[in-house]
Amino acid sequence: MYKAKIYVTLKEGVLDPQGQAVRAGLISQGFAAVEEVRIGKFMEVVVATHSATEAQHLVREMCERLLANPVIEDYTFVLVEVV
Repeated sequence: MYKAKIYVTLKEGVLDPQGQAVRAGLISQGFAAVEEVRIGKFMEVVVATHSATEAQHLVREMCERLLANPVIEDYTFVLVEVV
């Protein structure tokens, strides 16, 4: 089995109103050095397969079909073998 740690972020150039709101909140709390905040998603998915290659294929397909919107989001993932 493998655990996939999946990170989904907005592509460069895509407006991030939630990130802008968080940045404004941080600045109002005295964190004036904050230049930019981008908000994303983090997911962990465990897949029952014995092959890292098959796990990569499954996770990539999950991301492209459901977990990320490829028009406005990028994704990366790391696989960790579950013992």
